[in-house]
This record gives sequence, structure tokens and C-alpha cells, in this order.
Amino acid sequence: MPSSTRYDSMPYRRCGRSGLKLPPVSLGLWHNFGEGADPVVAREMIVRSFDAGITHFDLANNYGPPPGGAETTLGRILRDDLTAHRDELVISTKAGFEMWAGPYGEWGSRKHVLASLDQSLRRLQIDCVDIFYSHRPDPETPLEETMGALATAVKSGKALYVGVSNYDAQMTQQAAKLLQNEGIHLLIHQPVYNLLNRSPEGALADALQSEGIGCIAFSPLAQGILAGRYLNGIPNDSRAVCDRRFLRPKHITDQIQNRTRALAEIASARSQTLAQMSIAWLLARPFVTSVLAGASRWSQIEENLAATNNTNFTNAELAAIDHACTL
Repeated sequence: MPSSTRYDSMPYRRCGRSGLKLPPVSLGLWHNFGEGADPVVAREMIVRSFDAGITHFDLANNYGPPPGGAETTLGRILRDDLTAHRDELVISTKAGFEMWAGPYGEWGSRKHVLASLDQSLRRLQIDCVDIFYSHRPDPETPLEETMGALATAVKSGKALYVGVSNYDAQMTQQAAKLLQNEGIHLLIHQPVYNLLNRSPEGALADALQSEGIGCIAFSPLAQGILAGRYLNGIPNDSRAVCDRRFLRPKHITDQIQNRTRALAEIASARSQTLAQMSIAWLLARPFVTSVLAGASRWSQIEENLAATNNTNFTNAELAAIDHACTL
């Protein structure tokens, strides 16, 4: 039985120019929900997140390991624990990265995108996802074809909304216009965005605001760097040592450590952890709807949620943060 107070204090935020609202902190299942994950811990993170008012769970077809593993895990939890509450949830998934062998197993062809969606729905054990993304632009497939496939997903009843991820400003605007021609609004964009990677600022932010597209920032803690794990070196049990797929020791440079130490001092003065300030800073950006944070245990999610208690920054704090990011 979910908590009866789960909606009492969560400040849901409207996603762009749409009727959909998202929690300020959403749960990403990129890591720690594959076949090797502890099913008890995975279930605890999902159900306790729902108890706390987190209604949005984000996946992609290739999240695991193995590819598809995270969707299978969430599908089992949805079936066993949350079937009666499906309409209270926003479930998103994506297609575009390599998923199966052969020429149709990745990228943005109509063949791949729609086959991938059907496979995702089977693993999730649901009839429809709430948001379906093109996970990355395909340099060899016409954008009209990829956006046409997203439009088909909506018109066939297999997705309610569509989004893009890893698209630049120009392609995002082109995608929005192509979907508009199909009578469909491009709901959301999912870029990498954090204190150490501010590339969405400028052209992309302007495009999102002008087109009424929401933004959900992924990797808000820079693969754990902004969680404070590497302030004093590289722990032997850290992701940079134990799982080198996306973060490696060579990425933890002296410059990065200097920046994160300076940021941690600012966070401490705000009575926040570095992770909390990093999330709060993103939520203070006018074009950001939600922050997509992963976790390996419930306590991390709980810490991230506490960031919403203080998302106000003084001009002096913002200037200090900008300076720390250039050290």
C-alpha cells in the first residue's frame, strides 16, 4: 500500500507547453537495475520513490546490463506492486542505441524505432509508455523518418508523448516542426547537463523555451563526480574503478577535483551536500523541468529529494559557483 501522503509536498513542475507535470527529481534506471542488481534493493528504490511522490521512472531499451534488463526489472515491479497505480506513473523509454544484431538493431530508422518500442512494451508488461524518445540523432536516416516513427507511436496508442535526447539545438527545432506537421508536440528534451557540463546553455536552452519543450537533465551528478565521491581521491569501490564503461580514473583530473572541492565548500555554506546543491542549481535553471538522477540505494534518492528544499541562490552564490567551475 503506497503512502497516503505521497502527493502532499512534492512541487510538481509543468513540462514545457503541455499538460504534463513531472516531479523535480525523477528516477533514472540507467544503472543498478539490470539482471545483476539486487531485486530487493531495486524494488525498494522504486516503491519508496513512489511513496515519496516520485512518479517518473526513466529507461531506455539498452539499459541493463544486459540490454533490456532494466525494463524487465521495472516491468516485474510494476506487475507485482504498482499495477493498481499505473495511471499515477510516468514511464519513459528510448530507442536508438545498439540493442540487437544486424542493420536494424540501432539508430533511427522506422524499422528500428517501432520494433524497439514493441520489445520495450513486452519487457515492461504494459500497453503504452508515457514518453517515447529518439535516444540519439541518426546521421544517415532522414529526420523525417525518425520523427514519423515517433508520430506513429503516438497515433497507434503505444506512447502518449514523445521526446528527443542528445539532439543539438538546430535538430531539436527541426524535429519539433516535423512533429508539429503531424499534429504532435515535441514534449521534452533529455540532454547531459550538470555543473561540469553546461553545454545546453545558450542555443539549446533558447530553442527549448521558444518551442515550449521541457528539459529533463540527465547525469546531473556527472557520473558521481558531483556526489562528492572523488573529493579526496578515487575510492577502490567507486564507479570509476569498478565500472569503467562511462567513468574512468583518467576522467578524475586534478582540475576536476579542484572544481568539485570549491563547489563543495559553497554547498556546505548553504547547508547542502555537493549533490544536493548540484541538483538544486539545475532546478533553478528557468528551462529545466526535472532532474533525472540515478541511485544504487534508497538513501541516495532521499538525499537528492532534499535538494528541493532550497533551490534559491543569491547572486553571490551563483557568481561563486561560476568561478569554481572555471578553476
